[in-house]
Amino acid sequence: MKGKAWWMPAAVLLLLFSVVLSGCSSSSSGNVKVNVGEVTRSVFYAPEYVAHAQGFFEEEGLDVEIQTTAGGDKTMAALLAGSIDIALVGSETSIYVYQQGAEDPVINFAQLTQTDGTFLFARDQSADFDWSQLKGSEFLGQRKGGMPQMAGEFALGKKGIDPHKDLTLIQNIDFANITSAFASGTGDYVQLFEPQASIFEKEGRGKVVASFGVESGKLPYTVFMTKQSFIKDNKDVVSKFTRSIHKAQLWVEEHTAQEIADVIMPYFKDADRDIVVSSVQRYKDQGTYALDPIIDDNEWNNLLDVMENAGELQERVPASAIVDNTFAEEAAGK
Repeated sequence: MKGKAWWMPAAVLLLLFSVVLSGCSSSSSGNVKVNVGEVTRSVFYAPEYVAHAQGFFEEEGLDVEIQTTAGGDKTMAALLAGSIDIALVGSETSIYVYQQGAEDPVINFAQLTQTDGTFLFARDQSADFDWSQLKGSEFLGQRKGGMPQMAGEFALGKKGIDPHKDLTLIQNIDFANITSAFASGTGDYVQLFEPQASIFEKEGRGKVVASFGVESGKLPYTVFMTKQSFIKDNKDVVSKFTRSIHKAQLWVEEHTAQEIADVIMPYFKDADRDIVVSSVQRYKDQGTYALDPIIDDNEWNNLLDVMENAGELQERVPASAIVDNTFAEEAAGK
């Protein structure tokens, strides 16, 4: 990943084929239109859907449209090309852009999740789990340089396992096809987000044996970010957006998994409600959903440790370079 413009192919295509937006516009309702691109559609992002469904964005005069851009590289490319205004993606992507010397850097302004969202899923349901069982196994991993893979490697290292020497690491499968690859028989273990982990458990394909979120610690895992130029031209919009997200974070903290599931089910139309409930509960239990949008120094430094361990960091980028907590602190009253 070092020295390589990992997002460039997708960015070039988007620049050629998308309409570049110069700023926010008004919708038919008179509210300010804001296009958000999320890296994937996941129960992991429950507060985002709560903000949308409960009208918190509308209360702030925003008309937010959420689109799924499927992958960190594609999401960042869409942001850089201007086809979305705000990205919900791993904060490591902003570091990659910064390392490329971007003239208009991507700024992290509101944290949504504060732990890794993947779980270690074992095909063998019979044995009691011990981390040493991964040695010699076939492990279906995530994309190199992406936060799921880096957090996974960081957690494995803490357990005395070198993922590049102690097991067979499979990384040549696209993010969207990982679940189908495991379902078809590839891998003894796999890293899964919810609700897929709960779905596979219900289907009898294996069981969740550990949480990478618990093992890798708190970090700014998924963050709302935008270009520095967008913040400069739309400070009021970013402020209103961040306030809406904080309202949703408080709402999620104060409500049950069942109540949260009822609100976000329209965003998961083909999902089993019981699965959504169990997925939300699993994330609530391990403190995945951030209680406020502030990215603190300890979380940022842990992120840098995770990236450094994975060999994806050219230099330790200070939070002050690409994190702006002004809007988050205002929203949280700090």
